[in-house]
Amino acid sequence: MKNKLLAPTPPQISPATRSELAPTGKLRVGINCQNFLLVNPNPAGGEYGGIAVDLGRELGRRLGVPVEIVPFETAGKLADAAAAGAWDVAFLGNEPQRAGDIAFSPAYLEIEAGYLVPAGSPIRTIADVDREGVRIAVAAKSAYDLYLSRNLKHAQLVRAQGIDASYDVFVKDRLEVLSGLKPRLTTDAAKLPGSRVLEGRFTAVQQSVGTPQGRPAGAKYLREFAEDVKASGFIAKAIERHAVRGVSVADRKPGTDHGFQPAPS
Repeated sequence: MKNKLLAPTPPQISPATRSELAPTGKLRVGINCQNFLLVNPNPAGGEYGGIAVDLGRELGRRLGVPVEIVPFETAGKLADAAAAGAWDVAFLGNEPQRAGDIAFSPAYLEIEAGYLVPAGSPIRTIADVDREGVRIAVAAKSAYDLYLSRNLKHAQLVRAQGIDASYDVFVKDRLEVLSGLKPRLTTDAAKLPGSRVLEGRFTAVQQSVGTPQGRPAGAKYLREFAEDVKASGFIAKAIERHAVRGVSVADRKPGTDHGFQPAPS
């Protein structure tokens, strides 16, 4: 008989872990429907799919409980629902301003965030953006909105409810800059003749799995789970399976569960 390769041993499940992550007997998985890189609804109105959904179902399999997908229209609404106990785990950007309500795992995946400028714009580089008189369209309460809110010194953020709305405001009000995840900005640029996605990034959004604060055993397990799915190749295979471009497996380093990694200077 041929020897079979053994898969990496997943973290063990304690009774406290299972009761904290699935207090109702099922795992309620919160997802952000607007993040098309991680979530893709069935066009026929069926079940949701994508990397985040795959991870949620894998987590439920390991816990030995059924999974219920709980969709939200935006990342902000998903994050805000933590305090109301609307979900048990959620897949969203690991951002310090959300850490009061959500205990995050280390990042399992990262997505570059950048800027789009219209045709004829004098803005040439990322460094040119943060200046007086520059208006930046942004999806309200997105991870990159929270990052920009902390770091911009001169430019003005113009918030809209969701990614599509931020694009609409950018075009309608003739704003100087549109911020967003670079894969989406590339799609937007194709719709706007002469527009450009600036080279580089202003940050990389660290995508993590979180659970509401006050569930220490569950939070510890999610930290181990995030590292395991990176080490086992689960994330890399999910990226390949869903043919997602513009994302990468996050580094397996201790201490990477602190929100954003700033862009290299």
